Amino acid sequence: MTRSTTSSRTRRTQPRPASKNRTAPRPGPLRRILRVAAWILPGIVAIIFLLRFVPPPTSAFMLTRHVERLTGSAPGPAVMYRWTSMHNIPRHMALAVVAAEDQNFPHHFGFDVDAIARAMEHNEKGRTVRGASTISQQVAKNLFLWSGRSYVRKGLEAGLTVLIELLWPKKRILEVYLNIAEFGDGTYGVNAAARRFFNKPPDRLTAHEAALLASVLPSPGRSSATHPSAYVRQRAQWIQTQMRQLGPDHIDWH
Repeated sequence: MTRSTTSSRTRRTQPRPASKNRTAPRPGPLRRILRVAAWILPGIVAIIFLLRFVPPPTSAFMLTRHVERLTGSAPGPAVMYRWTSMHNIPRHMALAVVAAEDQNFPHHFGFDVDAIARAMEHNEKGRTVRGASTISQQVAKNLFLWSGRSYVRKGLEAGLTVLIELLWPKKRILEVYLNIAEFGDGTYGVNAAARRFFNKPPDRLTAHEAALLASVLPSPGRSSATHPSAYVRQRAQWIQTQMRQLGPDHIDWH
């Protein structure tokens, strides 16, 4: 009787095996995000590496412009874009853009820490908002992302900038920028800009014309290289002064 009672108690105290029908706990949101990133990241790396050798057929900003025209949300001229290699872009055009947008471009790794600090100090004083995006950051944004100041976009921009700097030489970054930057309302790249605004191929642009084109980059929808305002003319003169101070050897071109 005692043996039977002990055996019965032993069976009752043994842990029950886990039910096969019990579902596993769902992964948290962070783990799901990491899983998605693990699938997407190799594709992004492959695309960026491919674009080191292949001209981009379009950009995120150009696609946005196409959609806005189709939906009528932002009517305007059709997108003008025609890729041209760096061999057809004069050195002074490349130098004008560097002088205007990112003078430390040959030396930084995608981010200009000094420019960021100056912009933060400028903005804290309550003046007009000043950006500190490098040419590399602008390539990442224009090619793959959207406009705006959200933290999500800035985070994606930072990651893409690192990949671009790792996978492309500086010369390629500048070449792509000169082809996808907007130089006028719906006019992307120096090839389209030279033909639309000056009725000539890009290799015939003068240093003054290059400075005028570079001067409208901060606000191509509101500024004009062919009908420059007093501000644009003043900025173009400043850019030419900076070009002379930097010198043609400031950038690796051709």
